[in-house]
Amino acid sequence: MKNFVLGTAGHVDHGKTALIKALTGTDTDRLKEEKDRGITIELGFASLKLPSGRNIGIVDVPGHEKFIKHMVSGAAGIDLVMMIIAADEGIMPQTKEHLHICSLLGITAGIVALTKTDMVEKEWLELVKTEIEDFLRGTFLEGAPVVPVSSVKGEGIDDIISALDKTVNNIQARKDCGIFRLPIDRIFTMKGFGTVVTGTLVCDHIKVGQDIQIMPEEISARIRGLQVHNQPVEEAWAGQRTAINLQGIEKSSLQRGDVLVRPHTVWPTTRLDVAIEYLKANTKSFKNRTLIRLHTGTTEVIARVILMEKEELKPGESGLAQLVLEKKDVVVAGDCFVLRSYSPITTIGGGVIIDPLPPKHKRLDKKALREMLLLQSGALEEKIEVILNRAGMAGTNPRHLAFRLGVNAKLINETLQGLFSKKTALITDKEETNIVSSSFYEKLENNAVEILRQYHLKNPLREGISKEELKASLSGEVNPKLFHLLLQNLGAKKTIAVEKESVRLFNHKVRLADDLNAIRQSINKIYNEAGLAPPALTEVINNFPAKKTEAQNIIKLMVKEGALVKINEQLVFDRSALENLRENYRARLQKDGKATPASFKDMTGLSRKYIIPLMEYFDITKLTVRVADHRILRQKNEQN
Repeated sequence: MKNFVLGTAGHVDHGKTALIKALTGTDTDRLKEEKDRGITIELGFASLKLPSGRNIGIVDVPGHEKFIKHMVSGAAGIDLVMMIIAADEGIMPQTKEHLHICSLLGITAGIVALTKTDMVEKEWLELVKTEIEDFLRGTFLEGAPVVPVSSVKGEGIDDIISALDKTVNNIQARKDCGIFRLPIDRIFTMKGFGTVVTGTLVCDHIKVGQDIQIMPEEISARIRGLQVHNQPVEEAWAGQRTAINLQGIEKSSLQRGDVLVRPHTVWPTTRLDVAIEYLKANTKSFKNRTLIRLHTGTTEVIARVILMEKEELKPGESGLAQLVLEKKDVVVAGDCFVLRSYSPITTIGGGVIIDPLPPKHKRLDKKALREMLLLQSGALEEKIEVILNRAGMAGTNPRHLAFRLGVNAKLINETLQGLFSKKTALITDKEETNIVSSSFYEKLENNAVEILRQYHLKNPLREGISKEELKASLSGEVNPKLFHLLLQNLGAKKTIAVEKESVRLFNHKVRLADDLNAIRQSINKIYNEAGLAPPALTEVINNFPAKKTEAQNIIKLMVKEGALVKINEQLVFDRSALENLRENYRARLQKDGKATPASFKDMTGLSRKYIIPLMEYFDITKLTVRVADHRILRQKNEQN
């Protein structure tokens, strides 16, 4: 059975709390100050069982203009409204403001309770009913039942209950985005239980024992117990007034406006993309960069409005905007909000959040406006593509998409399969289900190929670029898994070749120009003629004073190709000379069984400058092994 929450609305002292008590037997004014002053200050809560058997939660809101902030937080999450209008006073300022707020918060159904009928004549009552019908024309309450009632005499109570039952049966539950959220509207402690919070469960469901986070501070806690309509339950669902007993957290750590969520499903924000409706009742235009009070859920945040399309909104106009918040807020795409002026404080408009975590936009930017329009009214596939484009190479995942779009993750995943099939999106990390736009990925591949091309042009003597240098040249947003996928895909297409820690274009080969080829021939001659007694590497490079860098790179290339062998920082040998020495050394060891520096000198005629490095080189290359002060062949098969 679907769950619904009824909220009251109306001017101060029009009998909201008295009517709730007459309906439910619950006095929702629980504070001493409320009883002393005879007005509602804080939110009150009750429940009502309807003839159909359905239990509905009731939120009783303050009517005084000083407590409109509390009224807004109470109205967040309600499904239908009971507009309270006193027969002796009729329509008053907060009647109008509350109606605006309910409309801005997306409430589409309700009834009107015409209270205090015992205080007026029948003729006057008919006049007030006519006035109300005229007042409601063009609003979501047009045509709603207007039910006369006297809480004092108990007249009309059954009619109110009947009207509520019929209205509830005819409305649909709000769309469930599948992201558990409970904006906190009350916090208290109970002896033996600890901290308890209450609120309207906006989406999804929650169970006893589950872990949750309290946002925006990302405080972790566990659900110790749940109550719905003052009854313990194991599970609570969207649309229910819910009390949650939290384990492992102090009351002082929480405040009204905090939001309970599942871990890693909702992220706090200080910037919002929104569609704004500026109320027709306003008397002046709304200017760009105006400071306002933003009401979402049960919180109020000071924010500045950046109008994206124009310099101002005239009364009754709508527009796209970006809100820059003074502190973190916790919302999901599709949430409704209310805007109130900074000072004097009045309700001036509201709207819907179209991206809860957008980048900063430039005003009048065509691309940003096009994206915002798609997020506002495009198909889900188009909306996903916008978020993927905004995510860039960092990518995103289905949980994040559900948050950014306010859409159930199951529907997100179904739509993603279509994008994968059309190759407009791809998964870069199967473990984390990280997704990037194919257009961004193609740009990344093209960028990588261009970086390699430019590198080969600037470094003709180098075989390739190091992986780390290539990754750094691409972008700081390219994570290791995406970079690995990039190399893998380009390698599979034979666009690049990856050799250990080096990357090159697949068809790239080092080709020396005439002047560089001449240097290579000179270097080759030096080492070929030097045999086993080559000059130090520094001396060889100094033979080319005007081309030292080129000479050094050519020697590196010759070492990589195998023409030369480098055995330490200063000693490089001609490979053929070194191979001949290796064979002679093996034959000597096979004959004598061992070798010492002295016998190695007798064999080669070399000085100690070469003997020790060469003997260590043959140890490293596993021809020999050192035993005490001599060497022997490392493997037995070297004896054969």
